[in-house]
Amino acid sequence: MRTAFVLAASLLLLACGETPTATPTAERPSREPISVRGWIADIDNGKSSPVFRTVETEAARRAQAFQETNVWVENAAYVSGGVAETGAFILLDVPPGKASIQFSATGVPNATVLLENVPGNADVIIPGLILKPGGVSIEDPKAIQVRLAANVSKPVKTNLTAKVAGHDVTVMQVPINTMIDRRDFPNPPTVSAPVATVK
Repeated sequence: MRTAFVLAASLLLLACGETPTATPTAERPSREPISVRGWIADIDNGKSSPVFRTVETEAARRAQAFQETNVWVENAAYVSGGVAETGAFILLDVPPGKASIQFSATGVPNATVLLENVPGNADVIIPGLILKPGGVSIEDPKAIQVRLAANVSKPVKTNLTAKVAGHDVTVMQVPINTMIDRRDFPNPPTVSAPVATVK
């Protein structure tokens, strides 16, 4: 009798248990991901720079700062990429539309670049970022690009406007062959010789 009771209780528990679902609950990557590329010009962490600066000391300072910098996209599980020691960065498989890109460096724990209205399959190029606590500035906002591959012979303006770090950027259609670099780190300009100062 006891065995029959245990068997009946086991069957009841099995019948009441949850059945596995066929749909995973994890977020899936976008079918029209965007790439986000560019380079960091400098990191403004509020610390004073050395009194005497040379091309070599500036290059070493920046290389160390860039090695310690992390980048990620908030609430996006499938994004890949990173920051090179040159300051160049790349993020692949970023969701289109609205995305919050987060940079973290020594003395700058959270610098955010917000993207809005970016169409699917676009390549976003953000040159000359300056990371600051809580935000960023861009050396030349007019140099920001949002590109879409199209069957055109030269770049053509669209009627679409994206917003990158608070700046309105006209989305451009570009020839397909110009987009072959969208999975490569960009080449930042070389550091120019700083003026030596003595106090």
